[in-house]
Amino acid sequence: MPTYILFSHLTDEGRKTLRERPERVYEVNKEVEAMGARIRAQYALIGEFSFINIMDAPDNETMVRISIMLGLRGTVRMETYPAYEIGSTFGGVPPAAR
Repeated sequence: MPTYILFSHLTDEGRKTLRERPERVYEVNKEVEAMGARIRAQYALIGEFSFINIMDAPDNETMVRISIMLGLRGTVRMETYPAYEIGSTFGGVPPAAR
């Protein structure tokens, strides 16, 4: 299954929601999984973005749907990128590991 990196930035409304209901993060994770993705890792960030999620999804269309559906709520802005393992991208095992 393809891997995706999802950067999210909470809006003012999103920060308010999270402050009042911190468990909302886990509720959204369940919603994302119900839409067809699997969250492999999730981190809170210091800086431009609030969170980074490493996710698996069957295809780009699934990730587009997830990004749009979450973005429509007005609580988060997202940037989504497909990710490729280095070995598959550059032809296998790196020279130092041979």
